[in-house]
Amino acid sequence: MHLPDRPPFALRARVLSPLAAGGIVDLPDGVIAVDANGRIDWVGSAAVWLSRAGERVEPIDVRPMVVLPGMVDLHAHLPQLPNAGLGFGLDLMTWLGRYIFPLERRFDRAEDAAQLAPAAYRAFAAAGTTTLLAYGAVYKASMDGAFRAAEEHGIRAILGKAMMDRITYDETIDPSTILDRSLLESEELIDAWHGADHGRLGYAVTPRFAVSCSAELLRESAALAARRGTWWQTHVSEDHEEIAQVARLFPTSTDYVDVYDQAGGLGPRTILAHAIHLSDRELARLVGTDTRVAHCPSSNLFLASGIMPLARYLEAGLGVGLGSDVAAGPDPSIFSVMQVGAYAQAALRTVGGETRPVLGPLEWLRLGSLDGARALGLDDRIGSVEAGKDADLIVVDPRLTASRRDLPYDAGRVEAEEVMSRLIFRAHPDMVRGAWVRGRRLEGPPGI
Repeated sequence: MHLPDRPPFALRARVLSPLAAGGIVDLPDGVIAVDANGRIDWVGSAAVWLSRAGERVEPIDVRPMVVLPGMVDLHAHLPQLPNAGLGFGLDLMTWLGRYIFPLERRFDRAEDAAQLAPAAYRAFAAAGTTTLLAYGAVYKASMDGAFRAAEEHGIRAILGKAMMDRITYDETIDPSTILDRSLLESEELIDAWHGADHGRLGYAVTPRFAVSCSAELLRESAALAARRGTWWQTHVSEDHEEIAQVARLFPTSTDYVDVYDQAGGLGPRTILAHAIHLSDRELARLVGTDTRVAHCPSSNLFLASGIMPLARYLEAGLGVGLGSDVAAGPDPSIFSVMQVGAYAQAALRTVGGETRPVLGPLEWLRLGSLDGARALGLDDRIGSVEAGKDADLIVVDPRLTASRRDLPYDAGRVEAEEVMSRLIFRAHPDMVRGAWVRGRRLEGPPGI
């Protein structure tokens, strides 16, 4: 059996996806048809499709595989992938100084990105991620290289050059010119890449976080993003020491969120990573400005930063998706992130007296796909397996998650909740067998 590399094609499989209008589609024996432009042309039962077989192409039968929407990773750091899994238990600032800034300092040339970025994109695709929002290093050349690699690979990528002017690991630049240079280089990257390939590639203006950025850089970067229609991404409220540093550096701000609010950075095109320790005022302000948050439970626990009160945030109406936060998050898989997030949410309810219900497996699927797309404002194009959307799809083999692989697997007799529960809590590194963006197959998954 050969998986299709280019559209048009049709796949016969179990189809499991959240729906934009709410609920899920669960077709134990379904067909997804992808047109020549890489859009989903039809989704429905195989019986209906085959009843009109004379008018339609023969679907590639991949049963008992499951077709899901591609996962959306709202927060990752491309140059950090080589250090994934290092520094467990260190606090954020120590970890950055010991493992990350020295690594990113070496990511200063286009050749560095040309070597690392393709491997990173293959790793994300192999984990089921088809849309990636990621930080680069502070160097423009390597960011150009990362974009070129994404253009060639086919992944849907929104990337940004990290901006740092208060503290930086770039020892070659005159401190008096760093702000203007960072803004100029960011705008040149926007000119070159934002909206490339009909919107598959995008730019996010990327001040690293308030500790490393002056108030002027935060303000000017937010203005640049607003003027050019890009995303704006940074970190917020990840670690208690980080929060204390921000309070010292920005004494006129009410709190961490207010630092970004005063800079003009809040709004629906902004993705703030972590947001673990928000006050009620900060939460209300993020909800009121429709600012979006990347929940990164794996890295939150890896660096002992804390546990986000996810249920409270969702009840308040905060827009939340999931992020791997590689390399503080040791695994690029959003399925792994779902697992850690589910355990953390359950622990918070039990240990902290939380009485709100925990999310079920299908709700985690929505958070990792459609809700991530909504956080980016792309839910009209991606995030679910529905006719009219781009064919950003993955094919997953649920047999690899079974506890007894010698027993036959009848995909049609397993409830949707059970399928997703196993994909989360018994995730297998090879279970994603294929991934597509706009119907173009991505390099990374092993195939069938």
